[in-house]
Amino acid sequence: MSKRKIDVAVISDVHLGTFGCRASELRRYLKSIDPEILILNGDIIDGWYFSKRYFPKAHMEVVQLIVKMAAKGKQVYYLTGNHDDVLRRFSPFALGNFILEDKLLLDLDGKKMWIFHGDIFDVSITTSKWLAKLGGKGYNLLIFLNSLINFLPRLFNRPRMSFSKKIKDSVKRAVKHINEFEEAASNLAIENGYDYVICGHIHNAQMRQVENRKGSVTYLNSGDWIENMTALEYTDGNWTIFRYNDKEFDLQKNQPVLQPALSASISFPFRKKKVDQ
Repeated sequence: MSKRKIDVAVISDVHLGTFGCRASELRRYLKSIDPEILILNGDIIDGWYFSKRYFPKAHMEVVQLIVKMAAKGKQVYYLTGNHDDVLRRFSPFALGNFILEDKLLLDLDGKKMWIFHGDIFDVSITTSKWLAKLGGKGYNLLIFLNSLINFLPRLFNRPRMSFSKKIKDSVKRAVKHINEFEEAASNLAIENGYDYVICGHIHNAQMRQVENRKGSVTYLNSGDWIENMTALEYTDGNWTIFRYNDKEFDLQKNQPVLQPALSASISFPFRKKKVDQ
């Protein structure tokens, strides 16, 4: 099977071990690429809701694919998030090409890339973890109900609905004045002289230039594999956002239908936004 060669792939917020995880789609995506570096930017395995009673075959196959990449010489970084924060007691840790860290600084083509999950900027996580977990359970229930509601539309080849995404987006807007996640990450990156800051956590794939009085930085977010099914890819000096689409894959063979269709769908323009610090 022909694979797309890329320099770096970044995925986050997979939440293996939960009903909402789109493991089959992620498995197809991982089988379609050949990255030199794979960065797992937090919340890959959901430690908050992990249960031995629910870890389907597709979820295990995602883990196996990642292990195979490391075994074949690919550099794999696992950066901890809030849902897999139990791993923070073991970081930093290295085993062959697999490295566990809380954050990562990469130099790519002379540019400094600062990469971390981003939950440190979430007020609900850092100040009241029990409240965040309670909210997470409610969101998990919405994901489960959403899956049930979308069962019939899938049978009749109708578009999926995502009530949980609409509700979550509404909540994010409501608390924007308390937790300006993107600006906080970008301003700190500018303060430290980084060219790029790359996060996950908020399930919103993004690529934009952020400026303040001290300079500018490119803010990137890899999104999630719950509703949006997105990833970041770096090749030939350029970052792009990959957005999964079933139509671009042969679902019987788990491989891309037409390689150009994949690359044609991932371009995402920069949007400049000036913020005060």
